[in-house]
Amino acid sequence: MIASGFFIAGALVCLASVVISVIATIFRNHPDDVAILSVAAVELFLIVYSIAAAARQLGGEALVGEAWEFWGYVFTALIVPVAAFWWAVTDKTRWSNLVLAAVGATVFVMLVRMEQIWQGGVFA
Repeated sequence: MIASGFFIAGALVCLASVVISVIATIFRNHPDDVAILSVAAVELFLIVYSIAAAARQLGGEALVGEAWEFWGYVFTALIVPVAAFWWAVTDKTRWSNLVLAAVGATVFVMLVRMEQIWQGGVFA
């Protein structure tokens, strides 16, 4: 299996979010706009990914795994950045940045699993 463009784009967005949030943890005592916006970029990617996945599935492209499992991952992944954002705006400490960093790592793992369910192959 060759990684799809969506997977590569998602991996890059997640990596950028993790790096930005870890740097913010090191240098800032509270979540800054850049760290919060990096998590917003992850959420925006997930929205685009879910719309594209729905279009692909409605267009007849079949999943290798179960559809309920794939969509469960998609909906859960959509909730993770929102929860971290809420945490960051209510808890103004250095460690909120680390929570924001966990979003990128968590969503990346979920993207790997979504690729396994969608295509199978090397990631399976």
